[in-house]
Amino acid sequence: MPKPQNHYYHVEMELSNFSSKEINVKMPIWTPGSYLAREFAKNVNLVKAFDEKGKKLLVKKTNKNTWNIQKGNASKVLVKYEVYAFELSVRTSFLDLTHGFVSGSGVFMYAEGFKDKSGTVEVVPFEEFSVITTAMKPANEGLAADGSKSYQFDNYDHLLDCPIEIGNQEVFFFDAAGVHHKVAMYNFGNYSIEKLKVDMAKIVEGATSVFGQNPNKDYTFIIHNVVQAQGGLEHTNSTVLSVNRWTYEGPKYVDFLKLVAHEYFHLWNVKRIRPVELGPFDYDSENYTSLLWVMEGFTSYYEKLILLRTGFYTEKQFINKMWSSLNYVEGSVGTRVQPVAHASFDAWIKAYRPNENSRNTTMSYYSRGSVIAMMLDAKIMSRYKGKKSLDDFMQKIYKKYYEGKGRGFSESEFKKELSDFTGENLDEFYEKHIDGTEIPDYNKELAPLGLMVEYTGKSRPNVGLSLVNSGGKTIVKGIRSNSSAEDGGLSVNDEIIGCNGMRADKKSLDDYFASVKKGEKMNILFARDEQLYSTEIIVTEYEKPSFKYTLATGKAKKYRDFWLRKL
Repeated sequence: MPKPQNHYYHVEMELSNFSSKEINVKMPIWTPGSYLAREFAKNVNLVKAFDEKGKKLLVKKTNKNTWNIQKGNASKVLVKYEVYAFELSVRTSFLDLTHGFVSGSGVFMYAEGFKDKSGTVEVVPFEEFSVITTAMKPANEGLAADGSKSYQFDNYDHLLDCPIEIGNQEVFFFDAAGVHHKVAMYNFGNYSIEKLKVDMAKIVEGATSVFGQNPNKDYTFIIHNVVQAQGGLEHTNSTVLSVNRWTYEGPKYVDFLKLVAHEYFHLWNVKRIRPVELGPFDYDSENYTSLLWVMEGFTSYYEKLILLRTGFYTEKQFINKMWSSLNYVEGSVGTRVQPVAHASFDAWIKAYRPNENSRNTTMSYYSRGSVIAMMLDAKIMSRYKGKKSLDDFMQKIYKKYYEGKGRGFSESEFKKELSDFTGENLDEFYEKHIDGTEIPDYNKELAPLGLMVEYTGKSRPNVGLSLVNSGGKTIVKGIRSNSSAEDGGLSVNDEIIGCNGMRADKKSLDDYFASVKKGEKMNILFARDEQLYSTEIIVTEYEKPSFKYTLATGKAKKYRDFWLRKL
């Protein structure tokens, strides 16, 4: 990275002892944990190759992410290329004068057919960068004279699973659950290292208690303190978090700890407990699975449970958080259209590529999956009389598939494991709530948790239109399917100019829409592509499903106490 301000990593890949006359080198199209084809090859400049004597070899690009090298009898091939890196996220690489971040899938190529080979990676920092942070084991002690350092990787999957932070980040350490943790903080923020050591350790202990063991000896947090926070991305023994730099004080601090809990829980659920499709990876194409509702949904459930068990949530806060997810799920229009299994499978083409109609046709496998996890927890507690929970099920599949079989599970295997553990035939449950879109009988499903549930949805007059201010104009941001606004012919991106013969802005329209009655007529003047139109809207009613809960007493309280237990 000799000139960080131009955002280019200079990469050299040395291949030796390849007997074939030619080698294909490839760049992934995606990064594990982020289900979108990002076409990383688009950032690669001209690829060059040389033999051990420095003679240039013929390189020909054969498809969007493959380069063929005619090596002949060369015993060593040196591949050289540049990668443009100027997208700072947890899943993409970045380089400027403040730091460098390497997400391996967008920087490192591999030799086709040889992803299983081990190797070393040498990082040569810009002269003003003095710290390198990664979960890879160093190949040597200390830094070389030029500040470089080499690291060992077991295979290509391992290399990509260990992001690298390069710069002048602040690094601190803490021990928890028998694991040594390293935390690298890029950029300033209102954090207290001593406070983070204590609270992050509690989260680690809480997550580890679910399984009763932690498979790592060390773990690395890379934290980017930025303005626009983006969340996190999991790895086997590390994670990258992107958070707002002012998140470490006040009510937002617990949201940071929730992110820590979520990504840390992934070291079990996704990186070790996983569908068979999620490793070893095919980096050339999408890796489809219908089980993201388990991978992300269960993790979203446990992120809240961990905060409860470690004292960062009260019992009421935890239940209310789960209730918020439940009402969000059931109140979303798209949840009656897209089953959670389909949401998982179509993450590649829908979840990461939303459009103006997505809210009408899609739902979140994070939120829906967390609600399903709560229902399954209730089933397990009911069967085992409040002595076992979803924790025990997670422990079982961890031991059976990760430790016992050394692989992931198929969708049918996971369903069978759930059925066996709950003691129920889950065909109908799957048909209605996993592969279907029916609203569960929450009063029945959540009774074992000591929750009495009441449906509170009511039909109310609703225009089905959301607005936003943009450049002094009132713009249609969203239209609900089968709404008054849709029937009246309005579309997203229309500019609303007037209503009922009066000029209108977002505030006046929002106030008016909140007071309309069923059957009321309104005349809307709007502009589309700078042409003026008018339409009449007749207000209809819409019933948004919603629920409230009360706490049961008696025997149900005993189960609820087990559910809401602290460490």
